[in-house]
Amino acid sequence: MPIAVLAVLAVVIAVYISSLAADLKAQAKAFDLSKLEQMESASVILDRNGKIFGQIYVENRETVPYDRLPPDLINAVVAVEDAKFYQHHGYDLFGIIRAALKNLTAGHVRQGARTITQQLARNSFSLKQKTFRRKLLEIFLAQRIEDNFSKQKIMELYLNRIYFGGGLYGAEAASRGYFGKPAREMTLAECATLAGLIKSPNRLSPWTDRATSRDARDYALDRMRDLRFINREQFASARAQEIVVSSRQNAQGQTYAVDYIRQQVIAAVGWDRAINEGYRIHTTIDVDLQKVAEDSLRTNLERAEQRPDYNHQTYIQYAASFRKAKANGTMSSQPVPEYLQGAIIGLDNATGDILVLVGGRDFEHNQYDRALQARRPAGTAMLPFVYAAAFEKGMYPGSLVEDSPLDNRAVMIGGTTGILGEWGPESADNTYEGAMTARQALVKSKNGATVRIGMDAGIDAVLQLCAAAGIHSPLRPYPATFLGTSEVTLAELALAYTIFPNGGWRPNSSHILERIEEKDGTLVWDAKRQSIRKLVSKPETAYEVNSCLADALESGTGKAAFTQFGLKKIPAAGKTGTAYDFTDALFAGYDSNFTCAVWAGFDKPQKIYRGAFGRELALPVWVDVMNSAADHYPPQEIKQPTSTSGGLKQVEICSKSGLLATDKCYDAVKTANGDTVQRRTTYMEIGTQSQVPTDPCNIHGEPRARLARLFSSSDLPRAALAVDVREVTPIAVKSPTLLAEKDPYNSLKPTLKPEPTPQPGTETVAGQKPDSVAGDSAVKTANVSGSGAGNQPAESAPEIRKAIPVQPEDKKPVEIRRAIPVKPLDQEDEDGTLLKSATPPPASDIDE
Repeated sequence: MPIAVLAVLAVVIAVYISSLAADLKAQAKAFDLSKLEQMESASVILDRNGKIFGQIYVENRETVPYDRLPPDLINAVVAVEDAKFYQHHGYDLFGIIRAALKNLTAGHVRQGARTITQQLARNSFSLKQKTFRRKLLEIFLAQRIEDNFSKQKIMELYLNRIYFGGGLYGAEAASRGYFGKPAREMTLAECATLAGLIKSPNRLSPWTDRATSRDARDYALDRMRDLRFINREQFASARAQEIVVSSRQNAQGQTYAVDYIRQQVIAAVGWDRAINEGYRIHTTIDVDLQKVAEDSLRTNLERAEQRPDYNHQTYIQYAASFRKAKANGTMSSQPVPEYLQGAIIGLDNATGDILVLVGGRDFEHNQYDRALQARRPAGTAMLPFVYAAAFEKGMYPGSLVEDSPLDNRAVMIGGTTGILGEWGPESADNTYEGAMTARQALVKSKNGATVRIGMDAGIDAVLQLCAAAGIHSPLRPYPATFLGTSEVTLAELALAYTIFPNGGWRPNSSHILERIEEKDGTLVWDAKRQSIRKLVSKPETAYEVNSCLADALESGTGKAAFTQFGLKKIPAAGKTGTAYDFTDALFAGYDSNFTCAVWAGFDKPQKIYRGAFGRELALPVWVDVMNSAADHYPPQEIKQPTSTSGGLKQVEICSKSGLLATDKCYDAVKTANGDTVQRRTTYMEIGTQSQVPTDPCNIHGEPRARLARLFSSSDLPRAALAVDVREVTPIAVKSPTLLAEKDPYNSLKPTLKPEPTPQPGTETVAGQKPDSVAGDSAVKTANVSGSGAGNQPAESAPEIRKAIPVQPEDKKPVEIRRAIPVKPLDQEDEDGTLLKSATPPPASDIDE
């Protein structure tokens, strides 16, 4: 009976196993083995000209054929992972039993039994479930793989697919990442190192733990010796070597630009597709400009660190400690860098394409992108937007502004008392120059004058223009913002500067991705950007500021670009930027095609050194990038805008008055030898019809200020008198007022002579003849007190008569002049007032 039961049980088990085996075999046949060769590979990044300049290292893999894999690596992997690889047919039954016994004895999983073929099946088809059925399916699938592929092909697929830690997939990528060489050039010790870390790639990576990684390598060497893959001499030599690895390339990107591209690709197509598909990523970067920018930033900041008054950590000091920490495996305790940092961004003016992106001096040291993420004070690089807002409000480059000490309580930069400092001119011997034009104030980067202009334009107008220009960082609504104390990103500043070469508009946004393609050219993602232009200011305003910035580069705070740093003779413009207390140094500028902004400073704001101006730290880097950009994208002259309403026009302005120049606009100046010469004070300025003045200079020559504007009588402003002149006895003029014998200014006028007291109600003009009239003429009686005092007797006070010339008209009676008594302005007759610009018609006098 028990035998029968056992027999039945055996039959049931056999049927179950047979059924299970058939089912699993059918499932194994359902897998598409062609996917074994469809491995995720690193996406290739191409610049705007199709040049390869990086890869996305999220899942970095470079597949290579079997003959490019070193024999020592193959032997090391066999020794560690599957000693019977060449004997079994996909699985090792005795290995499974042996591993089960050892694990049972140990009480936990101590040894695995998967063959290389099983591992390939599991990694290729995501067989991750920890179930008995899944393990059996893995065996059947391994058998099928063995039936369809040779051992060499299986090894090739395996070594190209498995993960080696540090974001490196496959032997080729691991060799290049860890040792900086292709796989076929690895030494025995290096091959054993890679084989040793397969069991736990991240934990055993030499970048993570050098000592543990060495133990794993030595175990691989022991196994290779035991299996007679190497002799004792090879074993001893390899074991005595230290593990030496190259600088770690972060798995998420090798440079700031590549890392930003990686982020954008993931945002465009998703994480899984970005890390698995091996795309060809077309970007806007210009790799040649990028290299020039990186090299120039490194060179110029190293030069700054060598100054005797630079008292901070240097790049060389930190790099030495960084290398030491990597060698000792103590990277977890390595502090962040504190040396002088820098950033650069360059944009295509028309499209917003990012041609250059440098987020710091060394991506390996620190991955914080200072061009895109860091918000820092722009300093005096913000001044052009203040002047643009003022020009929009009606000022123009020739408007006068006062350059004199400004009470710091109005700005409160660096304190709440005293006067505002003048670091903007970037000169140790800055002096106040009194009244100057807005153009001169911007060219010379005058702080006090800028604050006055900003206050005249209004803080709201400045903030609104900045926001429209693309500066979305919050700007504080205080006058200190005029001098760039509010924090902005370098990318925002560069985008905002494009309004000046573009004639008042900017691209909608800056971007770095163009399109993403499959390896065969199939389009996966396209930017599909429309040419959206954001209008920020009038074209005339943009050109006015551009002309000032061109002068600033030619003769102002940026003149060292030509005289010292070798900027080519190209039509360019730009503005230095220095923050209070020398914590940040910037330069932003452009030509007709390309805008570039450069920043230098510390991650933790502190004084770089006294006198660390933008023209010393940022300007030379900007010059190098602009010279290279001019070679690739030759600039054109920025054209003056024209419009149906007149656009801009040129006028000659006196720089002393800000008004139209006259032939008398000269100042007496002394030459070096003491001679006094007359120097012209005028220059040609631009402005719109509504901006430019219409009055001539009132400083040089005869003042020509108008007494009144053309108002109607009811609108004419009249000052209230302090006393009633009717109760004050006037003094009659008895002789000419000119004391000199000559009258160079032609000021001699007809002289009023005293007469006998006239009869009541009657007045005459005595002894006075007009130039064009021969003979005397009588005039009618004039009321002494005017219309407002008709009841007052004429004898109440002697009158003082004043002559009003009346021009005759054709076929009219000859000119007659009459003396009109002086009376309060509010009592003047409408038709008789001197403040009117047009004289009353002669006919009305006669008709009276």
